[in-house]
Amino acid sequence: MSRLAAACRALVAAPWFNAASFVVILLNALTLGLETYHGFVRSAGAVFHVLEYVFLACFSVELLVRFCAHLPRPGRFFRDRWNLFDLAIVLAPLIPGVRENVTLLRLLRLARIVRAFRLFPSLRVILVGIRRSLPGLASFLLITLLVLYGYAMLGWMVFGHAYPEQYGTVGQAMLTLFLLLSLDGITDTLQAGRAVTEWGILYYLSYMIAASYLLTNLLVGVVLNALQEAQEVEKEAAAAPPAPAPRSNIEERIAVLRAALDDLEREVAGADAVPVEAGVR
Repeated sequence: MSRLAAACRALVAAPWFNAASFVVILLNALTLGLETYHGFVRSAGAVFHVLEYVFLACFSVELLVRFCAHLPRPGRFFRDRWNLFDLAIVLAPLIPGVRENVTLLRLLRLARIVRAFRLFPSLRVILVGIRRSLPGLASFLLITLLVLYGYAMLGWMVFGHAYPEQYGTVGQAMLTLFLLLSLDGITDTLQAGRAVTEWGILYYLSYMIAASYLLTNLLVGVVLNALQEAQEVEKEAAAAPPAPAPRSNIEERIAVLRAALDDLEREVAGADAVPVEAGVR
């Protein structure tokens, strides 16, 4: 068992193992995209069906190797969220009710692409950065909502009678201002606002500065800060000393050493007995 676990750990640590897994993920994504072309499906539908089983077998073997790499303490395998995600992706198509649903099967096959994040540290940094930026993004969304609501109320009071489709209610005004965050059609919007009142230019210019520039820079700052923290966490994890060997591995090694010592003692005892017998004769 220890030899199997050591071999699996060496296999998982090999660079080509992750590269091969990534190639399988890309081929799975390519096959999924080709199935959207009806001509390919009609001419090679059976091939796609066989390839799906091949990909499923490859992912199952990879998962089995990763599981064996955690022996003789398999509980550590289930502590890794990526392993749980892989396990769900592999086992879900086997559940009755799921395998008969074509839409769910395609979603599960599409979810396999996410597995590429676990194979490369740079992708993991981005994913961790996104996760760490969620609290900051919540605050950002709250500020954005307050800004939109304030300007929507002003827009309703100023432009509600002239443009009821865009500013007839506060909800319509918020939707209009949200679409203006990209500054698409801002020139026409400025002219339309100026046709109602000269204060329309000040209204839209202040909104552009507050929403399109300040809030955008705030969002970029939140994401960059989270990515920097994720990079530091990744560096600390890479520089951390290796985990000590499990107690079960140490006990196995002690048992092997004891067996070797017993064999050596028996050999020494046998070698000492041979001269004594020769002298007696």
